[in-house]
Amino acid sequence: MVEQLRQEGHSVSFLCETFGISRSGYYSRRKKKGGKANKPARKDDKALLVLTRKICEAHPFWGYRRVRAWLKHREGITVNCKKVYRIMRENGLTVKRTIHKAKRTPQRSKPRATRPRQFWGIDMTKFLINTLGWVYLVLVLDWYTKKIVGWKVSLRSRSQEWREALEMGISREFPQGVRGADLKLISDNGSQPTSTSFMKDMKTLEIEQIFTSYDNPKGNSDTERVIRTMKEELLWLNEFSSLEEAREKIESWIGMDYNQLYVHSTLEYLSPMEFEEKYNQEILKQAA
Repeated sequence: MVEQLRQEGHSVSFLCETFGISRSGYYSRRKKKGGKANKPARKDDKALLVLTRKICEAHPFWGYRRVRAWLKHREGITVNCKKVYRIMRENGLTVKRTIHKAKRTPQRSKPRATRPRQFWGIDMTKFLINTLGWVYLVLVLDWYTKKIVGWKVSLRSRSQEWREALEMGISREFPQGVRGADLKLISDNGSQPTSTSFMKDMKTLEIEQIFTSYDNPKGNSDTERVIRTMKEELLWLNEFSSLEEAREKIESWIGMDYNQLYVHSTLEYLSPMEFEEKYNQEILKQAA
């Protein structure tokens, strides 16, 4: 009866209300009978799938929220999260979610930056080049803008390499000098940042060092999370043939793909450079 009235032009909503059945129940019955239970796909779904697949191939660790943010902020496509999730799920593009057990031990608080160039984090990771062996990468991160301000790629990981990564950030972010800027540097208790020479240099530059405690894994989590992003987006997806190639690709990724384009969830899906520019504009408005 419902199907007959439907063919005569009555709406599904009207018929379901008249006969006291839900819309979901109506479509579920149609599906069981072999009818077209689902709404026909929109014409732009195919084009959106092609673009979504391309994004997922370039960024295999991205979830549907970040894919949707890229579509909106980088491609200029207005689409909601539910649609992107549906397209990714139906086409096997979703990322398997790792569920971690809840921590029962209380975590100590960590510093919270309220402006750029206030708290910087420094940390190191390593990756393998088959022709050379392990290569070390030191990153310096601005905790407020999430911008990578300095880095160093080397075959060794001494205090000197950590200092050179920091010097890059200082020369770029403090062209007038860092003394008196109240910069604080956060790191773990490794041998490099706790070495006598490194700590002496920090004292000379008037940079306050903050060391994470041994029972506080979140102490330098902002920096560690960006390092993980770099692994997912670059280091794990490439096999570098030489140290020069690794340096070139890392510099390109940091300068363009991350600092200028990466849609950062903690920055309202702006890139670090866009977020910094937004901050600068707000400061100018307040001063006017």
